[in-house]
Amino acid sequence: MRTRSGILLLVIMVLVIFFGYVALQGLPLWNAMEVAPLTQEINLGLDLQGGLYVVYEAQVDPNSPDIDTQMSKAKSVIRERLDRKGQNEATISQQGADRIVVEIPGVEDPAGLADFLAEPAELTFVDPEGNIVITGQDVKSASPGYIEGQKPVVNFELYPDGTEKFAEATKKYVGQIISVKLDGASISDPRVESPIVAGKGYIEGSATIEEAKDLAIKIESGALPVELKQLETRTIGATLGANSLDTGITAGIIGIIAILLFMLLFYRLPGLVADISLAAYLLIVLYILVAGNITLTLPGVAGIILTVGMAVDANVIIFERIKEERRTGKTLRSAVDAGFHKAFRAIIDANITTLIAAVVLLVFGTGPIQGFAKTLMVGILVSMFSAIVLTRWLLRLLINLRINKDWLYMTRLRDGGAE
Repeated sequence: MRTRSGILLLVIMVLVIFFGYVALQGLPLWNAMEVAPLTQEINLGLDLQGGLYVVYEAQVDPNSPDIDTQMSKAKSVIRERLDRKGQNEATISQQGADRIVVEIPGVEDPAGLADFLAEPAELTFVDPEGNIVITGQDVKSASPGYIEGQKPVVNFELYPDGTEKFAEATKKYVGQIISVKLDGASISDPRVESPIVAGKGYIEGSATIEEAKDLAIKIESGALPVELKQLETRTIGATLGANSLDTGITAGIIGIIAILLFMLLFYRLPGLVADISLAAYLLIVLYILVAGNITLTLPGVAGIILTVGMAVDANVIIFERIKEERRTGKTLRSAVDAGFHKAFRAIIDANITTLIAAVVLLVFGTGPIQGFAKTLMVGILVSMFSAIVLTRWLLRLLINLRINKDWLYMTRLRDGGAE
């Protein structure tokens, strides 16, 4: 038992050091493959990476019974456009009844992207008599391409109903023009050479392939159900974000080192156990952020640091309970079991109330507040695991080594108590 416990303790310490090294430095593998450091894998938010912050106001009656549906559809359209633009880390939230807040980190053309997201993108095919033949809702798919070698176009395919309507129109207006309009402005005026019955075609009028890509994105994401007006647009520089991140990390490292030293000096062997648990806690949180694709914001960094304090607080409560039980005459093993049992309720109550507050912030908050809430929730759950499960297990392994000197545990028996 003693040898087995010693080996397990050693393995745990080696694993914590190994995963800590991988988190900071990465790990080279074979054939030029490698595991990147977590600092490169974590998604950084707008305040850390820089980018675009824009507030849109829907031009609609706030008292309209359909406003919730319209706003939900508008957010879906914006999300679709951003995803197709490769901006998967952007956050979209509703502010009040008729405003949408969009935060997009790492934007090269903030003004152009803000305008692109707010364009209604109502696509219509209009016959020579001014009647609408089909709309963007009839388009099944759209993609950029070229014709005649270098001429950019948007290839499209229609749904069956749209195919039928378009076939009838092209049969009727052979030799005439069916205009393609976007938001009421003509972007292409092709002449119908022959009936188009296959439901496929292309739209000309794009000067560059990038314009064709944007038009294809607008068509596939659909038209906005409401007109959006830009109320506020802010561009945050990457330098400001980097400085904020460096400052936050530096403060966090100083605070964590101070906590580790305090626990080690004040609680000795249990403090060493708490330090190992705390290191494991931090690594688990970071790996969860990467695995869960959670965007880290500056308030999120604050949330992690806050839960570090909560994790340490749980260990302090446990160790003080153990000291109290030890003074009543219990053996060290019995004191540890009783201390955890009595501290369990207080730790759970404190963490559950904070978890409820984090859920409320996540549901009703926006932007950075949600970033804080997400890291706070993750941190709370992992801190409870590290304090209640991991610390207890490590202490039991430590006791199995039969290092039972009271001064190493900062405990003492009452006079006449049994070892």
